[in-house]
Amino acid sequence: MIKTENSYKQAVEKLKQDKEFIKEQTEKFKKVGLEPAHIELAIQPYVSFHEQLKEEVDYYERIKRGDFEPVFNLRTIGKTLIAYRIFLGLTQQDLAEKLNVSPSQVSRDERNEYFGATIERIQTVMDAMNMRSITKIDPSDVIFA
Repeated sequence: MIKTENSYKQAVEKLKQDKEFIKEQTEKFKKVGLEPAHIELAIQPYVSFHEQLKEEVDYYERIKRGDFEPVFNLRTIGKTLIAYRIFLGLTQQDLAEKLNVSPSQVSRDERNEYFGATIERIQTVMDAMNMRSITKIDPSDVIFA
């Protein structure tokens, strides 16, 4: 997951480089006489990595616009906290200052997507970003015996 503007810029540049590399490799394979099916097999790993990075860039751009997915369970709350920080335009340094912790602490929390963080810790982060959540209990999936 892309978590900083600098990482985003690097990813966009890498996408451009990868696209050119894939094009060059395709041409190279054509020149040596490989059949189209073999060329596709040869470049598939590059295309796969390219597409994965493209999805990450697209996700970063969506969250910058405030296009968030709902949180259906608390296992994804960490990713949402990171996305909201990005949406607000806060750096990890900015959030660290609001939380009165070191930037390395925020970096570590985000690297782990807040896995293992206490509810109190998550609420503190949410408060620092003036983030509000609404919890809904949905009993429709409950099966009574």
